[in-house]
Amino acid sequence: MHTPVTVVILAAGLGTRMKSRQAKVLHRAGGKPLIEHVVATALSLAPPERIFVVVGHQADQVRRAVATAGIGFIEQTEQKGTGHALMVGRAALSPLAGYLVILYGDGPLLRAATLQRLIAAQAAGSAAGTLLSALMDDPTGYGRVVRDARGHVAEIVEQKAASVEQLALREANMGIYCYRADLFWKHLDEIRPLNAAHEFYLTDLVAILHRAGHYVEALPMDDAREALGINNRLELAEVDRLLRERKLRELMLAGVTIEKPETVTIDADVRIGIDTVVEPFAQILGATTIGENCHIGACAIVRDSTLAGDVEIGPFTMVTASRLESGVHAGPFARLRMDNHVEQGAHIGNFVELKKTRLGAGAKANHLAYLGDAEIGARTNIGAGTITCNYDGFHKHPTKIGADAFVGSNATLVAPLAIGDGAYLGAGSVITEAVPPDALAIGRARQVVKEDWARKRRSLRK
Repeated sequence: MHTPVTVVILAAGLGTRMKSRQAKVLHRAGGKPLIEHVVATALSLAPPERIFVVVGHQADQVRRAVATAGIGFIEQTEQKGTGHALMVGRAALSPLAGYLVILYGDGPLLRAATLQRLIAAQAAGSAAGTLLSALMDDPTGYGRVVRDARGHVAEIVEQKAASVEQLALREANMGIYCYRADLFWKHLDEIRPLNAAHEFYLTDLVAILHRAGHYVEALPMDDAREALGINNRLELAEVDRLLRERKLRELMLAGVTIEKPETVTIDADVRIGIDTVVEPFAQILGATTIGENCHIGACAIVRDSTLAGDVEIGPFTMVTASRLESGVHAGPFARLRMDNHVEQGAHIGNFVELKKTRLGAGAKANHLAYLGDAEIGARTNIGAGTITCNYDGFHKHPTKIGADAFVGSNATLVAPLAIGDGAYLGAGSVITEAVPPDALAIGRARQVVKEDWARKRRSLRK
């Protein structure tokens, strides 16, 4: 029978070495808060109702950062150590039978596969618990794994309390545990704050269980970097680099071409289809999904957007919170600011900005335009220099342009405004009134030519 798993994520600390007013687990790496990485990993082990986050410093902000519904929270109002974090959660956690897995909110590199191996190792024997360890050339800063004559873990000795002989041990405790829940809760309150910090250390439970006649196993990790925690900005930057390297590798192995990957930034939740090409220095961020056979130009930034297949984003183009259908071309040097929907085969050219605009299938705005709060029909052409004047100083107003219309260069469209299907607007026009379908609208001053005026003016200066 499958043994149920409960996951507890310790995330109550301030993280003073970060030198920040923000709780450590709210700092970002790989494109999202550290705590969100750990929660995502926990969800591969247990359902949301068996995942609990211990919060303390900036508890409300940490709760908001955890986006998954159903996850429980335990508040540790006083931070008295890792053991204390579990003690304050006893009421919520101890009724849950099975295995108890303990993680840390500042450990975003830990893979689900590694934790599944940990649980499998625990399930394979009769140990009270199993911890992750690593053989390190230099385990400075880590607690040492002390084994008994049978090879079981007798205790974890923190570096400050270790003897010379214990300091010579190379097997380090990574601080990740899988315990039998019944034995864990039976012995947890035997931890005592007998240390310089007067805190309840979870590591002491190993020796307590050993003295009670139980034993704990250690599972060496293949790559100790997975268990890296974060204490300062240097370590945060290193973890961010490792997360992004992992993401780039995942995408390239899945069929995405990434040119000069060391220059490209792609967030953890991004999805990209096969045969898409990403050029150097591009950034693909947030909850972005890109289809197959797309091309993302150099130095482009795509954030929280959905791109269908065969989309081309030119160099130095910004796309934010927008949806682009298949065959769309945008850029170079275009800006899709927010809430845009660009339909199939539409073209957005250099120095064109869209905001809250729907651009119809096959429509074109190829040069130097601003289109805000607009709905533009299929196959309509927007001339260079066109702007929608959507803001009157107090409110935003919409512009609606029908299908197959032609908007001449440097047209100024003063919203609210409706332009019918097939209408033509003369270049340089200021349009303030509705234009019927198939009509020609011209809204500019009549040209006046005064023969010889310039020569006469110059003669006055002699």
